[in-house]
Amino acid sequence: MNSGGPGYPLASLYVGDLHPDVTEAMLYQKFSPAGPIVSIRVCRDIITRRSLGYAYINFQQPADAECALDTMNYDVIKGRPIRIMWSQRDPALRKSGVGNIFIKNIDDSIDNKALYDTFSAFGNILSCKVVCDERGSKGYGFVHFETQEAANRAIETMNGMLLNDRKVFVGHFKSRKEREVEFGTKVMKFTNIYIKNFGDNLTDEKLKEAFSAFGKTLSVRVMRDEKGRSRGFGFVNYAHHEDAQKAVDEMNGKEMNGKIIYVGRAQKRLERQGELKRKFDQLKQDRIQRYQGVNLYVKNLDDSIDDERLRKEFSPYGTITSAKVMTEAGQSKGFGFVCFSSPEEATKAVTEMNGRIVATKPLYVALAQRREERKAILTNKYMQRMATLRTMPSPIIDSYHQSGYYMTVPQPPTRSFYNHNAVSNVRPIPRWPGQPQRPQDPYSSHIVGGSFARRGSTTITTVKQASTQAPRIIASTQKTNNIGTQTVGGRADVAGVLRSGQYKYSSAVRNPLHVVTVPVVPVSMVEPPVHILGPEPLTASMLAAAPPMDQKQLLGDRLYPLILAQQPNLAGKITGMLLEIDNSELLHMLESPESLKSKVDEAIAVLQAHQAKDCSPKK
Repeated sequence: MNSGGPGYPLASLYVGDLHPDVTEAMLYQKFSPAGPIVSIRVCRDIITRRSLGYAYINFQQPADAECALDTMNYDVIKGRPIRIMWSQRDPALRKSGVGNIFIKNIDDSIDNKALYDTFSAFGNILSCKVVCDERGSKGYGFVHFETQEAANRAIETMNGMLLNDRKVFVGHFKSRKEREVEFGTKVMKFTNIYIKNFGDNLTDEKLKEAFSAFGKTLSVRVMRDEKGRSRGFGFVNYAHHEDAQKAVDEMNGKEMNGKIIYVGRAQKRLERQGELKRKFDQLKQDRIQRYQGVNLYVKNLDDSIDDERLRKEFSPYGTITSAKVMTEAGQSKGFGFVCFSSPEEATKAVTEMNGRIVATKPLYVALAQRREERKAILTNKYMQRMATLRTMPSPIIDSYHQSGYYMTVPQPPTRSFYNHNAVSNVRPIPRWPGQPQRPQDPYSSHIVGGSFARRGSTTITTVKQASTQAPRIIASTQKTNNIGTQTVGGRADVAGVLRSGQYKYSSAVRNPLHVVTVPVVPVSMVEPPVHILGPEPLTASMLAAAPPMDQKQLLGDRLYPLILAQQPNLAGKITGMLLEIDNSELLHMLESPESLKSKVDEAIAVLQAHQAKDCSPKK
């Protein structure tokens, strides 16, 4: 039995070929019968938190790990056979290729277990895999032996043998670099050439007649469709490389049958695709380098602004190579791009034009970024924000991360003009029965204690809640001779009632639900009910006139109700995240529901990614 081999942690297993939905809990349920497990970790992408398809399982005893390897290898979990091997932490050992062999021309009926059973007779196998795609086996695989001697025995015995009536090739594994060097050597000695663009009336005989002048040909073929018509391309295979090279040099770009033909070395489809991909990637990198630091992104454009107007507005800051307003069905999409000839001109344009009102809207101007860069920046900002919040000594945030309960803290009596016994303590409760409390968001307290709460009166008591919900309004229902509410700073407070900040964490006490009993003024003194109205529309001039410290507050007061309608449970968090964006862009969100929804979706994606990262078990 395999004991792990040199360089292997004896009690650690690698489990590969996992279904994306396989979790640590599923693996624990599968492997725990083999023996006590120390840890299980499914490896995931650092950004998306999606499974990478493999995991590590650490047992307490090497014998338990060996038992799991021998008895559970290639068992099926969620429709996929898993592949187990000893964990090999040293990358040099994994990449050396020692003991690794390559098998091709494998029958479709042979799976991982059948291949393992076939080659296990030659020695201890560390890993065995048949390469598959969504349609099944791709006809080749790999077997990694513990020793090079076992690999040599397998090659000598199995190369050229029949497996399920198919003759297989078995040889030493070669890395991609070795294969590319070997392939490059073969390419330099090509004999098969490819000819295209000669029309649909050229026959094999005419093609052979045209190319046989350069040397002896082994085969000539014009490719045809199912109806027998020429597809305009074909192949000529020469006996010697020199003749093929001469045909390429002489005939490429020449006229044949009234058309200019292309003649070159024949390539396989994968080789052509790889070459085209490399060319495309190079062009992409060249384009990125060419526009780095000189291409500007301009949004919040008025509908009346076209390409010429955009160029005219930015022309005072330098030489513009291109200016384009993005449109859809002839209508402006509200953003565009301006490209300058030098980074200095672009930087000056950003400094001068960002926030400037053109037509009727303030522009947002910044260096253009690719979508991947913008997403990475937003994710980084959110991670920094969450790290800062974790360091704040907030009892609400601390208790959220510790999954504890809240309890009220007795406060010393305060001087007042009414009976304290008439008012019971208030404990924040969810807005709807059965809904769990949520942590206080960076912006939710701002909203609750801000403009929405300031519209209260002496007949309304506003209770600040530790959640992302809107303020809870509790109407007065009892009569008394004492006045039970007082208004301080425009907000109705109940004397003797504790506020949400007066809580501490307790791991053992769950507060009983208290019923709020608020004294009410006599009927003759009751004022008409107050209707809470939304804030008036915010304009660029109003925002500019407000002090810098109050501008984010004004924007937040308008954004929160709009976000609340889309995401009731995350409105506070999302509002706080969006308030980090430039003010002109926030104004554009207030005017454009599509832009706001797009940013809200981005924020939700970041929140979900961070939540998945926090919830993933740490090894």
